[in-house]
Amino acid sequence: MPSPTLRLAGVVAGLAAMLLLTPLAVKAQTAAPVVAAAADLQFAVEEIAAAFKAETGMEVRLSTGSTGNFARQIREGAPFQIFMAADEKFILDLHRDGFTRNEGDLYAVGRVVLMVAHGSTLSADGKLDSLAAALAAGKITRFAIANPEHAPYGMRAREALQHKGLWDALQPYIVLGENVSQAAQFALSGDAQGGIIAYSLALAPNVKVRGAYDLIPEDWHEPLRQRMAVLKNAGPVAEAFYAYVKGPSARGIMKRYGFVLPGE
Repeated sequence: MPSPTLRLAGVVAGLAAMLLLTPLAVKAQTAAPVVAAAADLQFAVEEIAAAFKAETGMEVRLSTGSTGNFARQIREGAPFQIFMAADEKFILDLHRDGFTRNEGDLYAVGRVVLMVAHGSTLSADGKLDSLAAALAAGKITRFAIANPEHAPYGMRAREALQHKGLWDALQPYIVLGENVSQAAQFALSGDAQGGIIAYSLALAPNVKVRGAYDLIPEDWHEPLRQRMAVLKNAGPVAEAFYAYVKGPSARGIMKRYGFVLPGE
């Protein structure tokens, strides 16, 4: 049998371990939930999260990027609690495979624009006549879109270019962004004549001052039906944020960024 001295040492060691572990456990329990948001939401969702914190005192962390990449990460166990996708197909597929609590909600319909930097040889012409003329004249060196392999806004850009009959001829000059936010950076760089990006990004104050844009006809591509869902591991703060996104304050912000909202 251990001596009283050894038993006391064991108790002290155990208490010390508990004191060391408790802050970590508390931190894990109270850490702000992470929202995975499509890159077209970069500016809108930042405003929504700030308003949510101001109104409720609760906080979420944001991760913006490609919808397709987020869907893959969720399948691999990424600890997101809400997924705001740019294409509802990814949410519906995740729900079918058991990763979300339900099919979620449609929160917006997005649009794409042709955006060109000030001084570009292209004009901001949503019907892409300027792009077609510049391409025929050999005046295109780089044109940016999001990667259509995993970014919904890249998929819609490709569809619009195919509709106009420019996709094949433009191939040598296309620069792919990892997501539509990066495509916007490329489109407005001095190395590119322009690009097809999200309307919501073109409306952001620090983006629209750098160039001009024009909406591409919405019937040139499949609709960008954007859906969100709560994931299986979501806690009460994530649930509150999800409800907030469907409320009037968040809807007002989304409307300012050019989204068509459910019910409109």
